[in-house]
Amino acid sequence: MTVTENEARPASGAAPEPVAHGGVRLTGVTKVFGRGATATTAVQDVDLDVRPGEFVTIVGASGCGKSTLLSLVAGLEQVTTGTLEVGGRVALMFQEATLLPWLTAAQNVALALKLRGVARAERTPQAHALLERVRLGAYADKRPHELSGGMRQRVALARVLAQDASVVCMDEPLGALDAMTRDHMHDEIERVAGEAGLTVLFVTHNVREAVRLGDRAVLMGSSPGRVVHTEHIDLPRPRRMEDPEVARRAGSLTAALREDVARHVG
Repeated sequence: MTVTENEARPASGAAPEPVAHGGVRLTGVTKVFGRGATATTAVQDVDLDVRPGEFVTIVGASGCGKSTLLSLVAGLEQVTTGTLEVGGRVALMFQEATLLPWLTAAQNVALALKLRGVARAERTPQAHALLERVRLGAYADKRPHELSGGMRQRVALARVLAQDASVVCMDEPLGALDAMTRDHMHDEIERVAGEAGLTVLFVTHNVREAVRLGDRAVLMGSSPGRVVHTEHIDLPRPRRMEDPEVARRAGSLTAALREDVARHVG
């Protein structure tokens, strides 16, 4: 669980105009790990401008830098060159819920409130209210092992809300869930993000999921990671994974992904 508040971070050249609250802007961002002969360029010359309240999904082959990109936005890593601006606080949500097993659902959410500086007397009622928002009010006193995988991820979602972030980076948060639970979580994430006005960067390997959730789907190519294709998803909501138009758009993204992969193995 990480909360950061970012100004324009390590950059070459002059800083751009500040982004609006909830916005994200990457301009020519490159991240290199290591030095000399052992240096590895994880992402290179990435340009990405995310509007406040936009839901952007990020897809690509394994190792193309998707998670590195989220780490940069969240402030866990610093850019090597380029400019990165985030308008406000950032929260992270991972594939695993990463709940503390000895705490109840409400206590896990209250811990995020404590780290944010919320007064002790206000934490428990706020934690219960946040669990109600993700439809888990009746499970506030349950510990993680008493909850299903989907319930644990909803607790993690309540914890995101507790951080009062304007930008949420989600790194394959539904990857470990079964298909039915995943479908339900699509609805929950979409609903909660819309109600809270969150800007979401959502990494997934599932191309159809990217189309189901995103206002825009960004395809990252490999070696090094870079943006190679952007698909604006102008389909009406609510959407379903089985919708024919979702499948068609997913097919377009898959074709672009295959083309990029072929360039590196051919």
